[in-house]
Amino acid sequence: MQNQLISNTLKIVGVLTIVGLGFITVSAFIDNEVDAVSTSKENKSFEEDYNVFALETPENLNFAGERIPLEDPDIYERFDRELLVNTYWQSNALLLIKRANKYFPLIEPILKEEGVPDDFKYLAVAESGLTQVVSPAGATGFWQIMKKTAREYGLEVNDNVDERYHIELSTRVACEYLKKAKEKFGSWSLAAASYNRGMAGIQNQLDRQETSNYYDLLLNEETRRYVFRIVALKTILSQPKAYGFHFEADDLYELQAYKIVEVDTAVANFADFARQFNLSYKTLKNYNPWLRDKNLNNSSRKLYQIKIPQMK
Repeated sequence: MQNQLISNTLKIVGVLTIVGLGFITVSAFIDNEVDAVSTSKENKSFEEDYNVFALETPENLNFAGERIPLEDPDIYERFDRELLVNTYWQSNALLLIKRANKYFPLIEPILKEEGVPDDFKYLAVAESGLTQVVSPAGATGFWQIMKKTAREYGLEVNDNVDERYHIELSTRVACEYLKKAKEKFGSWSLAAASYNRGMAGIQNQLDRQETSNYYDLLLNEETRRYVFRIVALKTILSQPKAYGFHFEADDLYELQAYKIVEVDTAVANFADFARQFNLSYKTLKNYNPWLRDKNLNNSSRKLYQIKIPQMK
């Protein structure tokens, strides 16, 4: 009797186990079907909401009035690469658009006055992203000028003052260099390339490869991309909405109005100096990043022009 009871019990347990497994199998099947439907909806939504498009190349593309030979497949691919990279790095491109609204009004009049094509403002964008950055090699400011070059072109660089951070003065130095390079090479494209590689470096390659055209040169990777990156930035920043960037005028950064205060003496403490104009030390330095210390020695009694923002 006991054995019979045990046998019946095992049969019941076996049936329950089979039923349970059947339920699990059906349940798993249903879950998989639900997941598949959900994934399908997500994929459809992703396809509808997120698209990456090949970009059209503008017709008659030029740099500083010099035609870019896009009919050459190598040239087309090099430009297309930079256009894609800089368009689809959306956060960076939008930051550049915002900063350009703030700083181009300082740079553009100087380029015009110096006789340098307006397209070279995009060189500053390529060099620094319109920030007062310092490279690992020590190149400094919007125009990424090395200390030796700065001094050769008349900029003051010491513990108190570093005029590579002075946007207007450093822009004039960049213009001097570019005009000298243009005179040497006869081409703004080669002048731009030399800003990256150096005049000697470009001349060596022109002689070695027996050409006078930037677009015919085989160069190191950085210089090979350099002019194309500038042109891509010009293309995007000059017509941002055509490349998918949407913003209102209020979204862009602006430089506050300021007045100039001339100083030809030492300044013992810029925190005290700033308070005379109801400014913080930080605000004063933000508008005059070329002032590198808390004080100004000025033993030579040089005349400096300090920007004093008109706070709202």
